[in-house]
Amino acid sequence: MAKAKNKSAEKRHRQSERARERNKRYRTQARTAVKEARAEKNQEKKKLAVKETSKILDKVARKGIIHKNKAARLKSRLARSLKKK
Repeated sequence: MAKAKNKSAEKRHRQSERARERNKRYRTQARTAVKEARAEKNQEKKKLAVKETSKILDKVARKGIIHKNKAARLKSRLARSLKKK
């Protein structure tokens, strides 16, 4: 990896590393929520899980960590899975 050439580049590198770690945390949280909502068998619990997951996906999309259309697609698929049973 190339070394930053000046102070501002070093600072920018530190900032981007912190942001990357923070974004990774949010992305992992969203993925886990989606997996858990899909895996839930009990219909009442699944409804709650889908509601919570929707909130998390909206938050992550608002922060720009995932695209808003991806969040909408995932939410739509979760909602459809509620209606199947």
